[in-house]
Amino acid sequence: MPEVDLGLFAAYGALGLVVGFVAGLLGVGGGLIIVPVLILLLQAQGLAPGIEPQVALATSLATILFTSLSSVRAHHRRGAVDWPLMRRITPGILAGTLAGALLAAQVSAFLLKLFFVAFLFYAAFQMWLDFKPAPHRALPGRGGMALAGGVIGAVSSWVGIGGGTLSVPFMLWHNLALHRAIATSAAIGFPIALAGTAGYVLGGLGVAGRPPASVGFVYLPALAGIVLGSVLTAPLGACTAHRMPVRALKRVFALLLFTLALRMVWTFQG
Repeated sequence: MPEVDLGLFAAYGALGLVVGFVAGLLGVGGGLIIVPVLILLLQAQGLAPGIEPQVALATSLATILFTSLSSVRAHHRRGAVDWPLMRRITPGILAGTLAGALLAAQVSAFLLKLFFVAFLFYAAFQMWLDFKPAPHRALPGRGGMALAGGVIGAVSSWVGIGGGTLSVPFMLWHNLALHRAIATSAAIGFPIALAGTAGYVLGGLGVAGRPPASVGFVYLPALAGIVLGSVLTAPLGACTAHRMPVRALKRVFALLLFTLALRMVWTFQG
């Protein structure tokens, strides 16, 4: 493997170390960090010109295929996952995520960046305020759950996340207990990752300018480095979470999201 590839792999591994630690520390997915940093890395290396957002989003969703499994297994052992809810929301999740990923493959890089930056600001405010909506009503019926799943999946495919930023507030608002909402959201991340990755693989086939060693829009060296790094540090983040004030940590993470959003605004290119 050429030396430059080893250097890039080390950068992706370092990104994975940060993502794993933050995910273990705060219980959030790493997509909100992976996507903007990977866009900047791709731009710095002159890779995927004009399609950096699609490559970053696809690769971020592909990492969730691997990282969500251990989280779901841990929550399932504690009996915290609401599997009946999962069965009702998954068809909408799959349809919305796949459609969103296929659409994202066709739109401009500028539009995807603009959407992602807007979502970064939303997530940062949500994290800073430690927003937990008051419960108001029971979960909707099959049609309502399919619609909710479709929206969560479509948005997740455009921001490269497992959906927790949207699905946890949705479930809390519908009277699901916090620990069950978090556990079920972790389970929802897998079908989002599966459908999103499939959509970006199909949508990216034959597209010019993709980096070497890509499958569709999924960039395999970045995927491998991020997954390996995150596996190493996620347990450390989880241990640290029990020793530090969570609210203060969330505000630090919110400031990081604000910074990444502003950095992306600064580097906007049409």
